[in-house]
Amino acid sequence: MHNVLILGGTRFFGKRLVKKLEEKGIEVTIATRGEKDISFSKKAKHVKVDRFNRKSMEEAFQDTVWDAVYDQICFSPDDAQDAVDIFQGKTKKYIFTSTLSVYDMNDKGEKVESDFNPYSYQLKKGRKEKFEYGEGKRLAEAVFFQKADFPVTAVRPPIVLGEDDYTERLHDHIRRVINQEKIGIDNLEAKLSFVDSDDLADFLMWAGEKDVTGPVNASSPDQLTLAEFIKEVEKAVEKKAVITSSTEGKASPMNFPVSFYQSVQKAEEWGYQFKSLSDWFPPLVRLLAEKEIQ
Repeated sequence: MHNVLILGGTRFFGKRLVKKLEEKGIEVTIATRGEKDISFSKKAKHVKVDRFNRKSMEEAFQDTVWDAVYDQICFSPDDAQDAVDIFQGKTKKYIFTSTLSVYDMNDKGEKVESDFNPYSYQLKKGRKEKFEYGEGKRLAEAVFFQKADFPVTAVRPPIVLGEDDYTERLHDHIRRVINQEKIGIDNLEAKLSFVDSDDLADFLMWAGEKDVTGPVNASSPDQLTLAEFIKEVEKAVEKKAVITSSTEGKASPMNFPVSFYQSVQKAEEWGYQFKSLSDWFPPLVRLLAEKEIQ
């Protein structure tokens, strides 16, 4: 790759992706509405565009050609259809950040890519306001794989964690244990997948460089139960968590009623090896705990 466009990419693992691409000497253009600071990059070009306005997209990219387009802010079938039409003949590869949430949450805990088939999913129209998050991503995938004339990779990450996670899901659990606040969790044995933000950025870059297409799960190969997740926080802050039902205390943002995790066998068969949770999760918890306690 020599030049790439990133739709979004100004927060969290998107920032990491930009830096990794630049370190490899790849010319990066970031497309946003101009509301987010991109001073984290001294090299990237900036294009102001409203991702959710077709006319704005058409005007911004009418005379452009890319080796790859990374789409971090596509949430609906209409978003996807705009991209399919506008980037026709203008990119060699399209990498769409999808989600584990395309899968149904049921008693089948481990999800493999074939559990949701975007190639045959019935198409619908609408912007993100019309759909809940998972359905919007399902329909976006369906449009890309059924309509695009360029190769598409749909990366399906689970819960993404990192020091600079703006949602602060892990940070919140650490604070609540430190302050002895109730955490509402109804099923401590629910097993979940997680991915390190830096590892996800690496995989996104890797997927853009390789001749791989289709949907692919992206997470650490191992999982944690919510009990194990909380235990790691307790160890880091040296306090016991106050766990209650979600009706008695503020529900954890990870309060999943059943196990919900994914297989990464496909990514491994492609040649990518994600970091094990044991390699990055305990150090991350300790780092965030130290910052909170200071």
